[in-house]
Amino acid sequence: MKIGIMGGTFDPIHLGHLATAEFVRESFSLDEILFIPAARPPHKLCRHVTDEIHRLTMTNLATRSNKFFRVSDMELKRTGLSYTLDTMDALHKQFGATTELFFIIGADSLADLSKWHESKKLVARSHFIATTRPGVDVDFSATEKFFGSAASEHIHRVTTPAIEISSTEIRERVKLGRSIKYLVPEAVEEYILREGLYL
Repeated sequence: MKIGIMGGTFDPIHLGHLATAEFVRESFSLDEILFIPAARPPHKLCRHVTDEIHRLTMTNLATRSNKFFRVSDMELKRTGLSYTLDTMDALHKQFGATTELFFIIGADSLADLSKWHESKKLVARSHFIATTRPGVDVDFSATEKFFGSAASEHIHRVTTPAIEISSTEIRERVKLGRSIKYLVPEAVEEYILREGLYL
């Protein structure tokens, strides 16, 4: 099997996440996409992150209409910080050695991949798919030099449709009483309003 991994705080999950996941799934002939809400991402300790039960529920609501999408709460069950290496190691054990894992990240994250926890081990054990936007040129030469031969074998790039939506913008719009319709799935919009999130 070939499984795509979409990690993130999903605070909230939005249509940009979903469209990117579906585009990558089809482009790389992946069997499924596994969405994994992060518990305590090391790079976001400085800001408040919405309670995990809300983020998990919104992710389930957003993905339920796609038969190729699944959600895992594995990081939410684990104590301590959420390191990608720990998650990928656990997934390798869960799915077995014959399953290929493809971690989906944005081009900006790929440029910083060398700074991730145990990044060389991470790239050696898993594939990465970096999504870039049309017309946006990102210099990956330093990243490719850092990872050497593993970069050409395990780091892939794909240009995805430009969908300019951010979770930060959505939270701000809710706080200001502005519409988030067509930025998130309808079920997620209803959940946010019903639970009074981001006010």
